[in-house]
Amino acid sequence: MPIVHTRELVEAAVAAGTGVAAFNVITLEHAEAVAAGAERAGRPAILQISENAVRFHGGRLSPIAAATAAVARASTAPLGLHLDHVVTPGLLEAAPGEGFGSVMFDASVLPYDENVALTAKMTAYGHRHGIWVEAELGRVGGKEGEPALDAHAPGVRTDPDEATGYVARTGVDALAVAVGSSHAMTVRTAALDHGLIRRLREAVPVPLVLHGSSGVPDAEIRAAIAAGMVKINVGTALNTAFTAAVRESLAARPDTVDPRKHLVPAREAMAGTVADFLGLLPVV
Repeated sequence: MPIVHTRELVEAAVAAGTGVAAFNVITLEHAEAVAAGAERAGRPAILQISENAVRFHGGRLSPIAAATAAVARASTAPLGLHLDHVVTPGLLEAAPGEGFGSVMFDASVLPYDENVALTAKMTAYGHRHGIWVEAELGRVGGKEGEPALDAHAPGVRTDPDEATGYVARTGVDALAVAVGSSHAMTVRTAALDHGLIRRLREAVPVPLVLHGSSGVPDAEIRAAIAAGMVKINVGTALNTAFTAAVRESLAARPDTVDPRKHLVPAREAMAGTVADFLGLLPVV
């Protein structure tokens, strides 16, 4: 199936009153697992590659992008291709040539005015090249290389009034907001501020994105979608499933040197995780 533009997947979710899940890809097995899980669930999904993942691949975007795109095209599920948490303008500028329909440009660590100026510039570039642009306002903690950040600390969460001005000044197509989740959580204990989600939904005219969904319980995800969240990002949960399956396989077969013996159960574990998360999304 042809790769579906992220805009189409998000707009369809908005129209249906549901959400669309986006899963982070690090290895080929991640991409294959997302496709398999989406096919199993009978739902669309977004395959997203972060700048950290590109860095893991030696700073080369093309190989992992080409492999992920090939998996998406070979799948029977509607799949989009997204470049996530981009902080380097040059990487965003490479996205159109690599087949990405969307980019999340992350200037959230900058002071507000600098965030606005740089994000507006990158959004304008993206729009000239057919790229749907997501940005972040507020601080969703837990990102690699950053100090720990309390999701409940004063000033961390996204302010609706500030979000209104931010979207107007930057022209972004979607907004990732800080509402109580955190990146890299390995336990699902995050408590979201659903009242804030509703206020943000009313304040801004673009879809809202929930980062750090791996740490959010099932009921909280469903409630977040009902309150106005649309794009639901999942990354760490796949890595948790992958690592647990590899550990179990290594323990059972410590003398096995063929990595495929360990990667097959890891890929299957991730596919099951993908299907489980997709099953949380309301069918309307």
